[in-house]
Amino acid sequence: MAQKKARPSVEKFKEFVKKHPKLRQEVKNGNHTWQDLFEEWYMFGGDHEQWEAYRGETAEEASGNEKEKSDQSSKSELMTLLLHSVKNMDINQIQQYIANANQALGAIQGVISSFQGEQPKVEEQVVQEQQQRPNPFVFRKD
Repeated sequence: MAQKKARPSVEKFKEFVKKHPKLRQEVKNGNHTWQDLFEEWYMFGGDHEQWEAYRGETAEEASGNEKEKSDQSSKSELMTLLLHSVKNMDINQIQQYIANANQALGAIQGVISSFQGEQPKVEEQVVQEQQQRPNPFVFRKD
């Protein structure tokens, strides 16, 4: 059986649809029929502004995707650098810094409570509770 050769306008419309892949989705969704789209394309031409919504990924979108990929790679590089830095930290030294900060905060609380005046009983209770509680920043080796 011999194949019928399609009209040149049909072939051009097929090329147009390849450049505007979102048209296929419109037909699948039932928003348009191929006949309606062909007639509009034939009347208005492929350069009409109504077809811009159906165009494939533009150069701007492609560059936006490239930018997202570069952002993700820079984030992964940052995470790698951060994890490498954490590996190289001396836990004992960090624990000492935290203990010093804890003492400094205790001294600041003492100064503030001395200016408040009337609440020495509450301050003593807080100090006793702090002394009874274990240090939450203690790191122990397994």
